Amino acid sequence: MSFERMFDARKIHDEVINYLRRIAVRVIEEKHYSPDLVADLFGIDRTSIYDWLRNDHHRGEEALDTRKAPGAPWVITPDIDAWMKKTILHSTPQERDLVASKAGMHLSEALCKNTQKQDYNTVLWTSKIMVDLLKKRFDLWVSPSTVNLHLHALGLRVKKPCYRAFGRDPAKIKKFINEEFKEIQKVAQELTGRTWGLVCQPPEVKACDEKDGDHMLSMVTADGELMFQITTEKLNSSVYIEFLKKVLRGRTRPLIVIDNRASYHTSKEVKQFAEDHAQKIRLFFLPPHSSEINPDEQVWNEIKHRQLEKQPIKGLIDFEHRLYAALLKLQNLKEIIQSFFKLPDTQYAGLKPSPA
Repeated sequence: MSFERMFDARKIHDEVINYLRRIAVRVIEEKHYSPDLVADLFGIDRTSIYDWLRNDHHRGEEALDTRKAPGAPWVITPDIDAWMKKTILHSTPQERDLVASKAGMHLSEALCKNTQKQDYNTVLWTSKIMVDLLKKRFDLWVSPSTVNLHLHALGLRVKKPCYRAFGRDPAKIKKFINEEFKEIQKVAQELTGRTWGLVCQPPEVKACDEKDGDHMLSMVTADGELMFQITTEKLNSSVYIEFLKKVLRGRTRPLIVIDNRASYHTSKEVKQFAEDHAQKIRLFFLPPHSSEINPDEQVWNEIKHRQLEKQPIKGLIDFEHRLYAALLKLQNLKEIIQSFFKLPDTQYAGLKPSPA
């Protein structure tokens, strides 16, 4: 304890001052010390000493403990807390019929008119949206920080959403991983040497309201190899075939490519190219709407969220330069690329095939 605190009871911790009050009362009542002397020794006002003696005499030793101020009552009650948690975990702002609250009232009944007027064009919950709903559902006027405090106490944390396509078929994805991919591995073993990659089409990127945008084609392998191409051309069969030619150039081992089902991936022209180069390349396809099992999706996540997201982009040309530089940097980070094959949804693609 600092020297200053020893002479200012307001700066002494509650546990310590509670103990000192007991000592002061005991030495006065049992040792017959003067209250003035004890007050001087402890640096306490004499009136406080008499208050301690009176509290101890009338209400017992526990009355000597510091009593915390009760504070203002919670505006958001436990029932409302439960409603918020259930609403956030089991619904989205876009949904009109939200989950019923524990009070037994269906939220859509109370919010029907208001919700139709207020269009929450998002599937992500924010504190401001919850503030708005609390006004309508419970007639409560609270700040976003209050909502955040309660959600934190409920064990909810801000996390990046995990998006899933509406058209995804879990059964087809399971079949691809457990059956079809094993067949692809067998094909790889039959070829001279083996390697495989996955190709995808990240979203078109526009910068600074430019009319034209960039498209990126990329391919990754479990060995940590990254190949990419940036183009302002519309992605079609001819652009994709040129990318495949670039990938095959100088390659001595045959390549197995597992594509998503973009229209130009499955076109007649691309299939014909694969047939004409059957000794160098084989094409297979992921199940529809299953981007989460495609390791190559992580290329765009890495570039966007870890390298470009916080950089000031001055225009399309500046964006192209930054994008190209970021991809070149990632190309040399084999361990990061290999980690794309170690996620729960993608680790199947990093497994070595069993010996024949």
